[in-house]
Amino acid sequence: MADAFDGSDLDQQVAWIQTPYHSPVFDSAGGEFATTESLLGDEDSDIFHGLAVKLHDAGRIAEISADQVARITLGGVHTSLGPEEVEGLPPYREEHWFHLGWGGLFRKRPEWEDR
Repeated sequence: MADAFDGSDLDQQVAWIQTPYHSPVFDSAGGEFATTESLLGDEDSDIFHGLAVKLHDAGRIAEISADQVARITLGGVHTSLGPEEVEGLPPYREEHWFHLGWGGLFRKRPEWEDR
């Protein structure tokens, strides 16, 4: 059995519903540009639609679609976005998700408690 978490597992890939809260989000060149704020998806049907992220430069909440997420690890979210594409990410629109019947976005998952 492993002792304490030592950071060596940061590359371990996880399912979308296990995305760590406030994880760093990286562009395709490895640059960190945001942190995760919430998941966009249908948990009951296990359908991942994307993420809402807080951009470091602009401080705004933007959406990243599932097809732009290359992989999710314990160390962060790795996207296929080039550094030049980050500024053009669409803003998060809560009404978009309410109309689709998913009950809104900023519903924190129980394991997403700040410690």
